[in-house]
Amino acid sequence: MNSLGGRVIHSMPWSSLTSTELGRRGCRLAPLFALALLALPLAGCDSLGSITSFWSKDEPALDEPAEKLYNEGLYNLNEKGDLKAAAKRFEEVDRQHPYSEWARKSLIMSAYAYYQSGAYEDSINAARRYITLHPGSPDAAYAQFLIGSSYFDQIRDVSRDQERTERAISTLDEVARKYPNSEYAVAAKKKIEVAKDQLAGKEMLVGRYYMDRRDFTGAINRFKVVVTRYQTTRHVEEALLRLTEAYMALGIVSEAQTSAAVLGHNFPDSRWYQDAYSLVKGRGLEPNENKASWISQAFKKLGVG
Repeated sequence: MNSLGGRVIHSMPWSSLTSTELGRRGCRLAPLFALALLALPLAGCDSLGSITSFWSKDEPALDEPAEKLYNEGLYNLNEKGDLKAAAKRFEEVDRQHPYSEWARKSLIMSAYAYYQSGAYEDSINAARRYITLHPGSPDAAYAQFLIGSSYFDQIRDVSRDQERTERAISTLDEVARKYPNSEYAVAAKKKIEVAKDQLAGKEMLVGRYYMDRRDFTGAINRFKVVVTRYQTTRHVEEALLRLTEAYMALGIVSEAQTSAAVLGHNFPDSRWYQDAYSLVKGRGLEPNENKASWISQAFKKLGVG
């Protein structure tokens, strides 16, 4: 991993002063403390030494070595299996040593630990911060993959809102697009296909709802989404059958015949085609593809049919 180079953090002057030094400067600085210390009895400049001794008890502990914090995170992660505790130790590296090489390593490890523990929002935030700070790092692809996977793992069933599904597709697509040669690109594409199948399932659910209520135009609009956007999913065969049914119900025979023909040409062994064929034959017709139909054109765009 490449080093980011060192940057000096200048602490506030007060943090480096001892109680004795504060006492010595007390006479000059006493007016500055007057309002803040009204509740404390002041007996002159000599009392400042005892006051600052009291104050020093609340000073933060000295920073721990970055390597020590990082190794504690690894121990919690690998040995104890305490994922959230591991993430906290990794975060502590970033907090105490923000510009060190250990901080860069710890940030991606905290994103991983949070993801493994199911703390998806924390994982997303850590991964996004990593990409912002280290966009050229070899681990940037993995950070982006963690973001997409975090959304992917929160996908709900088709009866629920699919916002996370859409976010999963969007963020995983960035992995495949920005890092096509990374080891995560293939895995991202597989997750995208699963997520698209989920969105297609949602469209089918709503389309069937409209069909049951004889809102055939509304149903066609839903099945059209499946055919045009998600035709590589397992739902496209049923969508073509439902289009055959809906168009036939509306008396738009040419489109019904086209839908049945495209279904039979691309999926001849499909059980959905058998239903579509029977429906068209029952009206004394044959499946017949109209090349100018949007259904035919949709499949040709992807080189299908």
